[in-house]
Amino acid sequence: MKKAAIYARVSTQDQRTLPMQIQTLKRYAKDRGWKVEIEIRDTASGAIDRPRRDEILRAARKREIDTVLVWKLDRWGRSLIDLMASLRELTELGVGFVSVTEALDLTTTTGRAMSGMLAIFADYEREILRERVKMGMAQARLAGRMPGRPPSAALKADEIRTLAVSGDHPAEIARKLGIGRTSVRRILKAA
Repeated sequence: MKKAAIYARVSTQDQRTLPMQIQTLKRYAKDRGWKVEIEIRDTASGAIDRPRRDEILRAARKREIDTVLVWKLDRWGRSLIDLMASLRELTELGVGFVSVTEALDLTTTTGRAMSGMLAIFADYEREILRERVKMGMAQARLAGRMPGRPPSAALKADEIRTLAVSGDHPAEIARKLGIGRTSVRRILKAA
């Protein structure tokens, strides 16, 4: 008998569908003769870490489950890249993955082929993000702005040197000026 983990998640704004998700996932497992070993009910926004989902991944690594059941792919993955990374890990562990409402079953040949297509889209998304970051940095340079964090410690270089000459330790200087010790050391080394 296969051991399944079910993962149901709602955002804080949409908590009404959680019982429906659980009921559907349990019915799917029962219809296939699978035993539900883990049942996770999660309420979390898509943008944050999901420690409850990580419980399932830990169980998969320990070989405590054979299959993961979810309502929809977007309930499982925070982004396409995150989705693909977790699906790849489950596949490498020999753990199946089924998105019930989307009829995506990675335990079948067709499902694995669809997973390959998703991987292509994840790679495409990664490339688009990389290009946008490069374009934004180039645009900032053209506008006369340097991309990245503003040089806050460099603006206090004179104060840093004055305090160092008066005998203050770099850690004490950093504390007094509210900047990092590494920045203080870098400025003193350059002087």
